[in-house]
This record gives sequence, C-alpha cells and structure tokens, in this order.
Amino acid sequence: MSKKKKKYYTVWKGHHPGIFETWDDCKAQIKNFEGAQYKSFTTFEAAKKALKGNYKDYIGKSKTYQSDLSESQLKKIGKPNYNSISVDAASSGNPGKMEYRGVDTKTKKQLFIQGPFEEGTNNIGEFLALVHGLAFLKKQNSDRIMYTDSRTAMSWVNKKTCNTKLKRNEKNKPVFDLVDRAIKWLETNNYKTTIVKWETKAWGEIPADFGRK
Repeated sequence: MSKKKKKYYTVWKGHHPGIFETWDDCKAQIKNFEGAQYKSFTTFEAAKKALKGNYKDYIGKSKTYQSDLSESQLKKIGKPNYNSISVDAASSGNPGKMEYRGVDTKTKKQLFIQGPFEEGTNNIGEFLALVHGLAFLKKQNSDRIMYTDSRTAMSWVNKKTCNTKLKRNEKNKPVFDLVDRAIKWLETNNYKTTIVKWETKAWGEIPADFGRK
C-alpha cells in the first residue's frame, strides 16, 4: 500500500495566516472566516513561496498530471476539446463555505467567480456554475462546449431543478436566491451549449479546480 503523500497548506486569509501541516489545522483557520483563501502544496518550500505571493496566482494551477489509465483507455477517451470553458465549485464542509467559478479550459483564464457564500454545498455550487456558464456563453453567442466534473449537476440542469437536501435558512438565503434565479433561467431560456463530463481519470483535475485539498 502506497503511503499517502504529505501536504502543506498555505492560508493567505484566515484566522491565522501561515503554513499548516494537516488539513484539520488548515480547516481551523478558515472555518467561519469570510473570504478565506487557502491551497495545498506537496512541499514546504512551495507552500512558503506561495505565502509570499498572491492567492489568485495559485488557484487552479497544478503539476502535470500522470494518468493511471492504460494507453488503450486513454486513446478511447481522447483529448479535451479546448474550444470550451470549464466550471467547478469548492466547499469547505458540506454544507460549508462555498464558491464557484468558470475558466477558459486551455488558458485557465478566469471568466467568472462567485462567492464565497456563508453556507452551501458542493453540488449546489456545481449546479450554479453550470447555469452561470450557460448564461455566459449564450450572452456571447459562443459555440464553445462546457466541461464539468459533476454528473449530479449535469442531471439537475437537464431536469431544470436543484434537488438538494440542504434546508433553507437565513444563513444560506443568498445561495438559494441564486438557485431560484438559475432554475427560472433554465425554464425561460433555450441554449445550444453542450455540457460534457470532464474525464478526471484521464486528464487530471478540471482546469477550473480551486486546488484546495
């Protein structure tokens, strides 16, 4: 059995900014901290360098991915279509602080970002990211496809619903306001964008990934 690789967590914004050696220690710094900024690194040196830099220069950037799939499996899946955008969500806790964003698949240039919201779930974030992406591409009259790594969110968009078990309350009202708007948009708009499942096992993390854990 291979030993789990050690990670170092850089916290730019939190109760106590710095570098932490466990996810639990990192989580303690970001829990209930509005606008927390953090990411994991594989070496202390990389985490230290990142701490001196800007958070926005590091989110979504990861090392070259080596797939465990066979050559024939990779050939069958093929390469990503770079005439596309990619969306993803991140939540610290489920429910917990949640945010989502969309990027250009090839360049990873950020096209939109929302959050962090005080309370949401990863699935809700993935759903909102998809609908935001659909509206974004329609407004641009773009023929690009859109990648997501969430089958659940794809299903919700197809059904024009957000089938979350999260109960509405004052804390998550801003998120549910967006959910209601997203459902209304799906019910009242036609779109030509094709939503495609990102093949994580073949291509690595989706380009819009926040690179947190």
